[in-house]
Amino acid sequence: MRMLPLWIKRHQNSLMAIVLLAIIAIVVRLLPHPPLSEPLTFSKTFYDSNHKLLRVTLADDDRYRLWTPLEDISPYVVDSLLLHEDQWFYYHLGINPISLMRAFWATYIGGGNRQGASTITMQLARMHWKINTKTIAGKLLQILRAIELELMYSKHDILEAYLNYAPFGRNIESVGAASLIYFDKPIAQVNLPEALTLTVLPQSPTYRIDKLTGVAGPALVKARNQLFERWQDAYATEDNIAALFKAPLIMRQPEQLPFTAPHFINQILQQAQFAEHDQTITTTLDSHLQKIIEQQVSVFIERNSPKGIKNASVLLVDSQTMAVKALIGSANYFNDAIQGQVNGTLAKRSPGSTLKPFIYALGIDQGVLHPMTILKDVETDFGFYTPENFDRRFTGPISATEALIRSRNIPAVFVASKLKSPSFYQFLKQAHIQNLASEEHYGLALVLGGGEVTPQELATLYAMLPNQGKWQPLQFIESAHHADDMPPTQLLSPEASFMAKEMLLQNTRKQDILYKKQNRTIPIYWKTGTSWGFRDAWTAGGFKQYVLVVWLGNFDGTGNNAFVGADAATPLFFNIIDAINAYYPNAKLLVQPLPQNIKQVDICLPSGNLVTKWCQVKGKTWFIPGVSPITVDNIYRPVMIDNQTGLVACPPYNPNTSHTEVFEYWPSDLARIFAKAGMPKKLPPDSSHCLAPQTYLGQPPKISSPLKNVVYQLRVTNQKNERIRLAATADGEVKQLYWFIDNQFMGNSTPNQAIDWLPTRSGLFKLLVVDDLGRSDSRTIKVSLLE
Repeated sequence: MRMLPLWIKRHQNSLMAIVLLAIIAIVVRLLPHPPLSEPLTFSKTFYDSNHKLLRVTLADDDRYRLWTPLEDISPYVVDSLLLHEDQWFYYHLGINPISLMRAFWATYIGGGNRQGASTITMQLARMHWKINTKTIAGKLLQILRAIELELMYSKHDILEAYLNYAPFGRNIESVGAASLIYFDKPIAQVNLPEALTLTVLPQSPTYRIDKLTGVAGPALVKARNQLFERWQDAYATEDNIAALFKAPLIMRQPEQLPFTAPHFINQILQQAQFAEHDQTITTTLDSHLQKIIEQQVSVFIERNSPKGIKNASVLLVDSQTMAVKALIGSANYFNDAIQGQVNGTLAKRSPGSTLKPFIYALGIDQGVLHPMTILKDVETDFGFYTPENFDRRFTGPISATEALIRSRNIPAVFVASKLKSPSFYQFLKQAHIQNLASEEHYGLALVLGGGEVTPQELATLYAMLPNQGKWQPLQFIESAHHADDMPPTQLLSPEASFMAKEMLLQNTRKQDILYKKQNRTIPIYWKTGTSWGFRDAWTAGGFKQYVLVVWLGNFDGTGNNAFVGADAATPLFFNIIDAINAYYPNAKLLVQPLPQNIKQVDICLPSGNLVTKWCQVKGKTWFIPGVSPITVDNIYRPVMIDNQTGLVACPPYNPNTSHTEVFEYWPSDLARIFAKAGMPKKLPPDSSHCLAPQTYLGQPPKISSPLKNVVYQLRVTNQKNERIRLAATADGEVKQLYWFIDNQFMGNSTPNQAIDWLPTRSGLFKLLVVDDLGRSDSRTIKVSLLE
């Protein structure tokens, strides 16, 4: 057996101690340790959708601080730091003995100026544990803590932590925050002059920088240039980089940081719409659109302040993504006189008539009306509720479209009174309108703004119209997906949302000068609203891919006769649209696809029903087959008149002594409105002297298919190929036949054509065909759907 060398025997105890110490050091390193970032809190940086900085918040200790991984820090910064602070960083164990001895001799024995000998690790130890190093005891503790850091953490972690702990003047800590604030760029993108400036700042964070111009003082420039001289000795430097050091050193100050869309950012912070550890939050905001709208609001308020209009809230949403692109919570965030720090887009206010489009959309879905249904704008008593129009007048018969865009109250209340499931109140609850009282509390007054909504809630409602009736929540953070996000909810059919939007598109704007000068106009759907007591003026609607909501009023609820939606909010609404179109003239229009289950049909405009031969004013309307209520016009009716007496001719008719005239038959309540408005309608002639009522000459249509007394058995699996054919024979004068199933209009055809019907359930159905002269035939058929 070989003997151990003599020197090993002689020093075996010392060697064993070294081995044990090495093992202990390895074990200490391998044990889990808290990250060096643990005791710190950090700032949040908010960017818009184009990655433009919106705001940098303070950490909990009122410092600007961002944690940046070492890999994301420019090599210029790392190399210049090691050159300037600690060239032996990768070779010592936390302290540099030679530097310590030299500093101790110069400071305490030689009587010279105080010298520092702190390594990067020692400086980190002082900052991490907040050690007072001005005493010998404090210095000894710093040394011990530095060794502890070297034992517990890697050189990578220590260097990374130092750069994220270091002070950089004012209340700025961490190289990432310093680069963002001073140079408006990430630390990975700084050039050499900027990197050297950041390197010398931690040792003298009080270097002067002019707060107005941002120009660095001579001391800071001198320190940077001295470091550059050392850099040139250590690294090859190109001439073009050296030329950069001759330019003025300009550094942005914290008070010059952007403070864009304060209400928008505050809402994100208050609602914590991001992960707690996130330092960089990319929002949905478009800072350019935000600036455009802020300018329009500012100019509008300045121009209209003599009228008492001093505050406004505006919300712009991309309806395709529900991303909030601009949010103005008040006319001036810093104006205490108008409570400027209140976010008006979150304030509950009476919406006036801005909710009416959704009453009509619900009515379309529930078969109460189609866009050209004629409604009665007459004095009406709805139980204990007798609403009035804004102008305290009545217009008589009015189409649903006209009633909506003219904001007539009586027709809207009538439609709401006919809604069943959901009711208007239930619809608002389904659309996440918060803090509503009970349905009984509002009654039908809810239709006219009895409840309260926020502009943000109203924007989600209007976004349903281009989104085929789907309700979706607003988005404030790009690519934000949280467990509590609400999925899209189908609250209106695509057909109803399409028709409601089409109705609003008929609302024409005033022909102002700017509008006349535009080379091309864009479709805009919009609705105004004015609350009781003139407390709120609204205009809401959409253009291109955007939904825009404008509110004017006072946050304290003070009324003002100037707060009328059409007169106050609408001009600002269109000013904003015109300004956006001026900046983005080539933006593509949003093309909404035509829903599948929707058709157009010719109608008689005075009644809103299907045309007959006698109709004198014709038009078109959208309708949903099997849902929309539509019958054959009965306003215009033919009457046989005796040629000699001018009285109604009694059957049987003699075509040689009588002729046909067309008269209008209006219900008595509408006839009274016409008379009151100075437009009395001619009364139809009296036919009481005839023993039998008049019937028009000719034969009514006869149903040829489906057959009588036949049970139609259809297989569910092959139902699309087993439709029932609807056909009829008709008189020679007939041009159109109109088909109804259970009183629901299914479509029209010529006498020589047929239409197909696809039943969706088993049971008995009443089939009705009516020709364009008002004559009809009907039969009951039985359908059995087989599995």
